[in-house]
Amino acid sequence: MQSLFSADNKIFQFINRLFFSAWLNILWFICCIPIVTIGASTTALYYVSLKMAANEEGNITAQFFHSFRENIKKATGIWMILLVVGIILGTDGYVLYRIHYDNILWTICTAFLIGAAILYLIILLNIFPLLAHFDNTIKAMFKNAFIVGVRYLFCTIMMAVVYFVIYYIVINLFTPFIVFGQGLGALICSWLIRPILKKLEPAEE
Repeated sequence: MQSLFSADNKIFQFINRLFFSAWLNILWFICCIPIVTIGASTTALYYVSLKMAANEEGNITAQFFHSFRENIKKATGIWMILLVVGIILGTDGYVLYRIHYDNILWTICTAFLIGAAILYLIILLNIFPLLAHFDNTIKAMFKNAFIVGVRYLFCTIMMAVVYFVIYYIVINLFTPFIVFGQGLGALICSWLIRPILKKLEPAEE
């Protein structure tokens, strides 16, 4: 029985990670309430999740708010850009859907919008883990998020699949699973992207 609760026990580590991901999800949600702080909250979430993926976490609440304070200005700038672009893409998509025409212009516009949406998703999935791990300008963060997302496209696709599966479960299968939501998604994605971030460290230096 004692070995079950040992720090080296894999089952105990798994349960521990689930508990921490649920707590991170709560912290993330609370800090997202003002809307404009979603970027800083997501960056802090990834900051702690990346440490958890490396088994380097300490006081996760203290680490979360440390990253939140450190990155709030830059993360908020990035989030506001993403929010505005997301609203534009969403509005354009709605308009194109409502005025569906079987002509070449509508097809070209739709293809362009789909391409822009894919580019947007690539940046969205990668920019906050990068911000949590590296210090750079907002312009460089967008550039690097795109380059990393395309260069390691399989990882980007897997990250998208992780979030899709989690929210599919929440919406269609088991709503209480939302207690893990973004926290679990960020933790799994941190396991996926951390080896890539480690590869980039010498170049960043």
